[in-house]
Amino acid sequence: MIKTTMKIDGMMCGMCEAHVQDAIRKAVPEAKKVNASKSKGEASFLTPEAVDGEVLIRAIDATGYSCLSVDSAPYEKKRLFGR
Repeated sequence: MIKTTMKIDGMMCGMCEAHVQDAIRKAVPEAKKVNASKSKGEASFLTPEAVDGEVLIRAIDATGYSCLSVDSAPYEKKRLFGR
């Protein structure tokens, strides 16, 4: 799995978080565990394969928020007690 994290400017409330999450789900239908946080100013999600950052930037910018950066890294589920 790949974890993609985006820095997003302009989220002020819970509805802003919901709009960003919806934009991600529409742009990347295979996205799992989509999360947006206004306090952190970021959104993240998991996909089986890497996603094109330009697609994400266009999707977020189209909602009226500003996508400042997109970072992807391999994600490994943490096991119970570190095993």
